[in-house]
Amino acid sequence: MGENEKRQGACPESYAREDGSCVMPEVTFTTLVLSLNTSALCHLGEVGYPGTGQIVLDLVLAKQTIDTLQLLKDRTKGNLDAKEEELLGHVLADLKLRYVKSRV
Repeated sequence: MGENEKRQGACPESYAREDGSCVMPEVTFTTLVLSLNTSALCHLGEVGYPGTGQIVLDLVLAKQTIDTLQLLKDRTKGNLDAKEEELLGHVLADLKLRYVKSRV
């Protein structure tokens, strides 16, 4: 999408409007966690894949994404602020519960 197209209409999914144009959001720890959460939800068949909307259940990829989030939690212990730690904890708990439920 060209710069003029981005300026004229609504921003594409995952873009934000800034100074009259559509830009990707700033990369932060929170956006990383939320991006991995969205990926896991797609793999769990909870939401459609971006672009296609197709619902696919892929427990192997879901587990890998959950394991990646767990690795982040383990490796960043003591280095996150309270809000980041809380977000990561809630996301992991929710995804693990959904994963277990999807296996039944």
